[in-house]
Amino acid sequence: MGVTFARDVDIYPEQTPNPGTLRFALDRTINERGGKDFTDAASALDSPLACRLFRLEGVMGVYVGRDFVTVTKTEGGAWDEALVDAITTAIREHLGSGEPAVTGAVSSHTAAASDVESRIHQILDEEIRPAVAMDGGDIVFLGYHDGVVELHLQGSCSGCPSSLMTLKMGIEQRLRQEIPEIVDVVAI
Repeated sequence: MGVTFARDVDIYPEQTPNPGTLRFALDRTINERGGKDFTDAASALDSPLACRLFRLEGVMGVYVGRDFVTVTKTEGGAWDEALVDAITTAIREHLGSGEPAVTGAVSSHTAAASDVESRIHQILDEEIRPAVAMDGGDIVFLGYHDGVVELHLQGSCSGCPSSLMTLKMGIEQRLRQEIPEIVDVVAI
């Protein structure tokens, strides 16, 4: 029995601000429940797609988004045509298999405990997360305490050289503009 490929899917490798990651944009939804970050093969047990990608030489991290997959290469690895082709082929094979991209629980925020947290969630969900997803990443709200917003950067945002600028000059500035109670935004 041969390998089944999803030949009708369009996959577009795209550069991200993080030179260690590429975003593979798809012309369809593969993960309805939101994004999930996998930092190594052991963490990918609830994602048949991530497991498949971790079998490739040179893959160090995988983020499965709604309609994209972000892949982080190993430090010594290079974004050569062979690796990009292998990732694209693995994604096609997975889509042809009929298996879900993610089978386990996907990260999601809990109900906001305060008005400030509700406003933070609204700005993150409506403005910031869609923009960050276009670069192959995601931002997860972890908490708000004493004026400090705690976020977790995923996908191409994790380890990106420009993530501090995004966090301080983009996210923090936008949140403080709308919510004066915020004094700092930190990445956890």
